[in-house]
Amino acid sequence: MVNIKKILCPTDFSDTSKKALDYAIQFAKVFSAELEILHVQLDEAQVVAFYLPEATLKNVEKELEDSTKQQLEDFCNTLRHDLEKISYNKKIVKGVPHIEIIEEAKLANVDMIVIGTHGRSGFEHVLFGSTTEKVIRKAPCPVLTVSLKGLASK
Repeated sequence: MVNIKKILCPTDFSDTSKKALDYAIQFAKVFSAELEILHVQLDEAQVVAFYLPEATLKNVEKELEDSTKQQLEDFCNTLRHDLEKISYNKKIVKGVPHIEIIEEAKLANVDMIVIGTHGRSGFEHVLFGSTTEKVIRKAPCPVLTVSLKGLASK
């Protein structure tokens, strides 16, 4: 039998991520697993550094960090009643999303990743790529993908 003790659920705060978190919570309940909710913050400060003086840059970084913490808190509060029934923690890291998700899965020794997919195709897929697709290819554990497509009628 599969024994899942730790689940990683990356989020970008989208509706798809919320649905993925809902699935991750349900798996955590069934397996009495610990859940880690991860947000990877893009390092926008590097881009902003080209345009702003150093003193302003520090303020921008602090504002971005504070904003991200609040977004993660708000995001988790939408499923607060379900989260109260399991063991979980929240984590924010900076970097490239797929790289940081894979690295966190390895470091935390997770047994499963539950991640939302936006289902982009065509030019949009070429332009933005797919974080989920990259995670699936390189993850050290099974990955469950959750999409909003087809869930509207349920």
